[in-house]
Amino acid sequence: MARAMKVAIVDDEQDMRQSISQWLALSGFDTEAFSSAEEALKTIGADYPGVVVSDIKMPGMDGMSFLKRLMSLDSGLPVIMITGHGDVPMAVEAMRVGAFDFLEKPFNPDRMTELAKRASQNRRMTLDNRALRKELSDGSTIMKKLIGASPAMERLREDILDLGQADGHVLIDGETGTGKTLVAHALHAVGPRAGKKFAVISCAAYAEDMLAARLFGPIADGARLPLAEEARGGTLVLEDVEALSQPLQARLLTFINDQGTPAETRIIAICNDHEQGRTVEDALRPDLYYRLAALKIVLPPLRTRGEDILTLFTRLAEQFSEEYGCEAPQVTAQEAAQLLQAPWPGNVRQLINVAERAVLQNRRGSGSIASLLMAENEEAGPVMTTEGKPLKDYVESFEKMLIDNTMRRHKGSIANVMEELCLPRRTLNEKMAKYGLQRSDYL
Repeated sequence: MARAMKVAIVDDEQDMRQSISQWLALSGFDTEAFSSAEEALKTIGADYPGVVVSDIKMPGMDGMSFLKRLMSLDSGLPVIMITGHGDVPMAVEAMRVGAFDFLEKPFNPDRMTELAKRASQNRRMTLDNRALRKELSDGSTIMKKLIGASPAMERLREDILDLGQADGHVLIDGETGTGKTLVAHALHAVGPRAGKKFAVISCAAYAEDMLAARLFGPIADGARLPLAEEARGGTLVLEDVEALSQPLQARLLTFINDQGTPAETRIIAICNDHEQGRTVEDALRPDLYYRLAALKIVLPPLRTRGEDILTLFTRLAEQFSEEYGCEAPQVTAQEAAQLLQAPWPGNVRQLINVAERAVLQNRRGSGSIASLLMAENEEAGPVMTTEGKPLKDYVESFEKMLIDNTMRRHKGSIANVMEELCLPRRTLNEKMAKYGLQRSDYL
């Protein structure tokens, strides 16, 4: 369950501040209002957890000066500029400096909401990537984030280790929510470019002119380098690569060809559009597709990963229970089977949502995992995967999850686990060996 993004509203007119704030609050945003740029700068800095909406014409520090100051603090901060009639040339200049987009008064409130949502999505991705970069000191750390013992995940980790050492460009494909950006981080972290720049941009989050300037320049006033230059010697990740227009595809192909072999800057392209059977190969010109897909990774859907689903759910529930200061929900055998059978169209991202909501329900003392799954999948049809499994497989998956959870809760105390599960020592040892569970992992 994604938390509401902040929106900082900066305008010297009180009525305008209040109306924008009220509208965006009704649209689900966490708003805060400032009467001047100087006041806003006391709160807004690098890594501000949201986006900014600012008027261009203000007394004191005007919107353009404010924008330049924000870009110097954090070039990845989305800023939406509000202009009066006749100020469009100034707004275009603001976008050259780095503004996310602009609205001309009087504007449609729904358009404001749409822009705020796109800007928030862009901001969330930027902050998530920064958090990952801070957390990752070496490739082994991020590989531990790729949780799962299924054959599909074993192959994925092997592919990452192999392709991470290669120089070719990489195309990452897979259903939405499978963790494609995490895999891009892993490819960078385990390879020879690990200490170099890692830059990410969503090709679907910008208008074409803005995306062209952000990728290749020019950027006004030299406030920042275009990403093609900024990522030189490192890795440039293009999310939503299928959203590139034909002219931008041509510019990207020229950029790739001009680098020669081996490439100075590695391109990792991520495809996120799978609606109506459309593939990335359909969306890209053939010569660009084959350059980007020199190396290719396809991520497995969650529904094919078997007991990884229970392992992930347990870890996520533990994390959220610690965050919210409450007990994690105990999964029954029936609920474990339902988790394993669910189709998971949103994959790991959907599982994260379900785990968080299960913890919140448990804190209130109401609801069940079964009801959450029913609500999640009511539009997707019956809560069943396309492939059935023998009852024995469900029983073993539940048994492994139960022992794993109990070992974690008792921090590896065999005596406590034996007592809670009513198992003799020999039986517990045999089951732990069967499921690959080691006491040392819980101490």
